[in-house]
Amino acid sequence: MKPAMETAAEEATEQSQERKGCFECCIKCLGGVPYASLVATILCFSGVALFCGCGHVALTGTVNILEQHFSSNPNDHAILTEVIQLMQYVIYGIASFFFLYGIILLAEGFYTTSAVKEMHSEFKTTACGRCISGMFVFLTYILGVAWLGVFGFSAVPVFMFYNMWSSCEVLKGLPVNLTTSAEQICVDIRQYGIIPWSALPGKACGSALGNICGTNEFYMSYHLFIVACAGAGATVIALIHFLMVLASNWAYLKDASKMQAYQEIKAKEEQELQDIQSRSKEQLNSYT
Repeated sequence: MKPAMETAAEEATEQSQERKGCFECCIKCLGGVPYASLVATILCFSGVALFCGCGHVALTGTVNILEQHFSSNPNDHAILTEVIQLMQYVIYGIASFFFLYGIILLAEGFYTTSAVKEMHSEFKTTACGRCISGMFVFLTYILGVAWLGVFGFSAVPVFMFYNMWSSCEVLKGLPVNLTTSAEQICVDIRQYGIIPWSALPGKACGSALGNICGTNEFYMSYHLFIVACAGAGATVIALIHFLMVLASNWAYLKDASKMQAYQEIKAKEEQELQDIQSRSKEQLNSYT
């Protein structure tokens, strides 16, 4: 009876040790996750996805509105159509590039976090690794400045659609305020420079403007442009976050390289001291 109880106690002890070992392993693995880089990657992916997806659909809707209501001659908006098609192709490239770039930066965060150094005792920094980290800092800075321009550019169609929406709201308020005629409220797209002044009709007034405001395509494009602008802003924030993470990782690598050089010099000096002591002992033994 007693050996059976001892065996059960030993099995319970082994199970508790196994659970403790799994728990410690999980904690150690979770400690190796670069959460700052992970948050920045998720935010970057979300922002780029919103900008590319919503921007692509909104540009298509804008071309349809322009062709149906503001430019009856295809030659008047041919250049604009080509530019929009080019922008849509650029959107495909942006989505692909930032998908790869976000994964690369996340991987770089995994390999430069301090937790990785604790998990792998042989973790060493090299001049090539520090150079790559510095290159990522510079490239992310350039991309951040570029996306600031994209964010400002994406606000332009939001401003244009907001003016149209404001005119639509004024039209809806006319039955209450009859001091203004409906035909006096107009939206002239030609003043934005996207189509030439010779384009006809070029503007929409009164009932024509009301018909545009009543279409689902108008409100869909308007809200999609707003979401695309918000996505561009989120991407800017993500790149700033990435820049802070990369700068701290680069500083960490720089300090680690200095510590590594110090440890190598210290180990070399200790080895030389041991050699001197051993030679001294050998000389004393030879004298005796």
